[in-house]
Formats: sequence, C-alpha cells, structure tokens
Amino acid sequence: QVQLVESGGGLVQAGGSLRLSCAASERTFSYYSVGWFRQAPGKEREFVARMIWTTDSTYYADSVKGRFTISRDNAKNTVYLQMNSLKPEDTALYYCAAAKVPTVAAGRYDYWGQGTQVTVSS
Repeated sequence: QVQLVESGGGLVQAGGSLRLSCAASERTFSYYSVGWFRQAPGKEREFVARMIWTTDSTYYADSVKGRFTISRDNAKNTVYLQMNSLKPEDTALYYCAAAKVPTVAAGRYDYWGQGTQVTVSS
C-alpha cells in the first residue's frame, strides 16, 4: 500500500510562490504516473499536472501552464510542484496521487495523499 504525504501549502499573496512536496512511503514511485490535483470549495477536483516517473515526461492543465512545474527527486522519493505567479483562483486543497497509467483522469489514480491547503490572497 503506497502512502503519499503532501506538505508545503500555506497562505501567500497573489504573485507569490510556493513549493508543494509529495513524499511516498515506498522506496520508489514505481507507478507510471504521479499527478497533482486540486479542489476548491464547491468545485470538482481538477487535474493540475502529472509526470511519467520513468521518462520525466510532464503534462499540465492550461490554467497552470507556464506557472507551475512538476519535478521529482529519486533519492528522496518525492515529487514537487513549484507554483509561481500564484493567483487567487489557485486557492484550493492540493492533492498528489499515483496511477499505473499516464492519465489526467482523477478516477484512474489508485493512491491519494491527504491534501495540503493553498490560499492565495489578492
């Protein structure tokens, strides 16, 4: 059973930056795809970014492209989401997840973290 633990959320002013971390319990992220999702109050969970672990291939939602960067540290078995030029509409609970297929569909992800809150003030 893979356990994912997010950290790094917080309160930041618009235009600021945060870096989220997602640490996996297993030695390696052996799953094919690691993704970040977010959910704002009253809204559905939405895809943010994903990385294919074995190739470093990345894919981003249009809303964050050019501002967010997903990366990984093999030695620490951790995935990061660097978020720059934050906007109030980025405010949400951010989750990392692991899937056996390269997908942006939340329903295809097998394991989820508990989430970390990001709040961007205007």
